[in-house]
Amino acid sequence: MSEAQALFQRAIALREVQDLGGALDAILLAAKAVPNDPNVALGLAQISFEAGLNAADLYADAARLQPQRIDLQRSRAAALAAEGRLTEAEALLETVLAANPGWIEGHRCLCGMRATAGDPDFARSFSAAIERDPANFGLRMAWFHVLATARQWESARAVITDAEAALGERQASLLGKLFLASESGKAAENAALFDGVEHVQDVGLDLARVRHFLRGGQIERAHDVCLRHAGTPPMRAFWSYLSLAWRLLGDARVDWLDGGMRDVRSFDLGFSAEELAELARTLRQLHTMNEPWHEQSVRGGTQTERPLLLRIDPVIAAARSKIEAAVARYIDELSPPDATHPLFAAPRGRFLFAGSWSVKLRPGGYHATHTHPMGWISSALYVTAPEASQRGPAPAGYLQFGNPPPELGLGLEPYGSVEPKPGRLVLFPSTMWHGTVPFTDGERMTIAFDVVPAQSIPNSPDKA
Repeated sequence: MSEAQALFQRAIALREVQDLGGALDAILLAAKAVPNDPNVALGLAQISFEAGLNAADLYADAARLQPQRIDLQRSRAAALAAEGRLTEAEALLETVLAANPGWIEGHRCLCGMRATAGDPDFARSFSAAIERDPANFGLRMAWFHVLATARQWESARAVITDAEAALGERQASLLGKLFLASESGKAAENAALFDGVEHVQDVGLDLARVRHFLRGGQIERAHDVCLRHAGTPPMRAFWSYLSLAWRLLGDARVDWLDGGMRDVRSFDLGFSAEELAELARTLRQLHTMNEPWHEQSVRGGTQTERPLLLRIDPVIAAARSKIEAAVARYIDELSPPDATHPLFAAPRGRFLFAGSWSVKLRPGGYHATHTHPMGWISSALYVTAPEASQRGPAPAGYLQFGNPPPELGLGLEPYGSVEPKPGRLVLFPSTMWHGTVPFTDGERMTIAFDVVPAQSIPNSPDKA
């Protein structure tokens, strides 16, 4: 193995353990030794981007060395947007899409950029592409999913109607119509809505079934669909719904699973007022978007991009150090291991960040109720929070746990809530429902992240 190859392998290994500073040092030396190596060039772009550095021109270099990889243009566009060069990012994607109208990931990236910029016609690239490739049913369904995620029900319905008029009904469009009928509320009371596709086995469809059954009072059916996935990786997405079913059925196993506020812990991280002020200034500079992504829980605020806690900024690094100590303590103090439990089954050793970001809410903003099925432990670190006099009557601005999505109409009360306080870190199971209550005035800015074990998480919920 050459020295350059060894440096490249070292950079990859350090990136995998989230030592971005060490990874950057190694990949820079490798790039100096072999400036035209396509893998090294891509590694330099990726590591630089994740470390919070400018990477758009580096992705351009990587794309030049691998012109057949259209995905590198998407990464380059994302880097351009992150550097505040949104006009260039949109122009790049428009150019690539003009030559590749069926490139779905490119459309999704462009739609996300336009949506977070506040563009009401964020999905217009799809209509232009369909004009050029009208027989592309997958492209039409991708357009549908983008609109449905934005909860633009009528526009999404029109896309399916046009697709079927041009190409006939297919399973994907049928399932899309069922999803629309349920989630838009037009057929929420139709108990038999999904009966005609009972033979179709699909994780996404099962999630739609569970939500429909819960909404319509068919609790046993929702419960049974959840248990189809017991012992499989997709069960991570169903634990939260199984919790709701167990609560509605009066099943004592919900105490084993959730235990109310048992696994919700708050930690004072010991920030000084000066440290919090500097951290807040740093985070505000990263909030460059006008609106949140449609697929996120943020309402009335913005969310940063790139993995926040991997940035090599010293202010972020200092916060990360405090966070890691608190997470380690939380893990050490968990209940004894239980191979059937989504929180207690995981290895208690080294952990990694599966994602990290900041959210800044404006007056009236809140987080819709949600979970983090790809995580193990989730969080909220309050950097700024409205004064009690600004929030409004309690629980305005509080973080609530166990409250089901209101659109399901289940009438279950939250398990409890936590008051926002600058410097307070709240840790909780990723499978637990949580959301925040709107507040009247002030700024609420947090750092949030998901943690996963460095080893894989077992999925053998025999108790279910």
